[in-house]
Amino acid sequence: MKPIVTTFFDEPTFTYSYIVQDPSSKHCAIIDSVLDFDYASGTTSTASADAILRFIEQQQLSVDWVLETHVHADHLSAAPYLAERCGAKLGIGMNITIVQDTFGKAFNAGSEFCRDGSQFDALFNDGDSIYIGSLTGKAIHTPGHTPACMTYVFADAAFVGDTLFMPDYGTARCDFPGGDAATLYRSIQKVFALPDDTRLFMCHDYKAPGRDSYANETSVAEERQHNIHVGEGISESDFVKMRQARDATLAMPRLILPSVQVNMRAGQMPPAEENGQVYLKVPINLF
Repeated sequence: MKPIVTTFFDEPTFTYSYIVQDPSSKHCAIIDSVLDFDYASGTTSTASADAILRFIEQQQLSVDWVLETHVHADHLSAAPYLAERCGAKLGIGMNITIVQDTFGKAFNAGSEFCRDGSQFDALFNDGDSIYIGSLTGKAIHTPGHTPACMTYVFADAAFVGDTLFMPDYGTARCDFPGGDAATLYRSIQKVFALPDDTRLFMCHDYKAPGRDSYANETSVAEERQHNIHVGEGISESDFVKMRQARDATLAMPRLILPSVQVNMRAGQMPPAEENGQVYLKVPINLF
């Protein structure tokens, strides 16, 4: 059962979205979709999501799930838009509630914002099964970048979110609220325990120095042997020291403020105010 994986790339946010399809049927899932957002004007567009919908229509696919690997801090999610149009269920990791509590307080979201994950249809625990047609997948809890990060494994295809990048680029930052470098190291060992030939699909790529093209697919064996941050011979203590030093030099992602406010709500905008207008907040000197 080798799943069929189709890739969509949003270059403005360096984000890869995926359709993973049961090879014996037309059933599929969408993973880590993008809602286009122009920060300067505050306008949104569904162009990236519509490209996914066109492919689904052309291939006559049936979407069972729209999955999020985590609450993204670098792009807004189109999950509710896609789920509504495809009649699909929306899923994320169980620890979304921790992220909602943290950022609900940070953005002073108020009592209207539920912090129980109820915006999603399913909250996955470590080891839970996910069914796409006759294809059975597994949700693996891989925190460290955020508390809610999940890796979704369907046969020989694993979607790692921001847990790993391509071997020549390394690993995700761990300095967001709830992140932890030691936890990420241990989560990556779960991924490394998968069969060597498991295909690993990245959520982002930023082109490592010396590489001219974007890349999104590697393997467990390649990551274990060659990842510059966490490959063979690199201890947990060495990784933590490197990751903390590196994170201290990184600027906040360009879209973190709008992204987190929207994505903690499962891709929905905050409720409109009395004048009917929707607003996003900019906390001053908080992050």
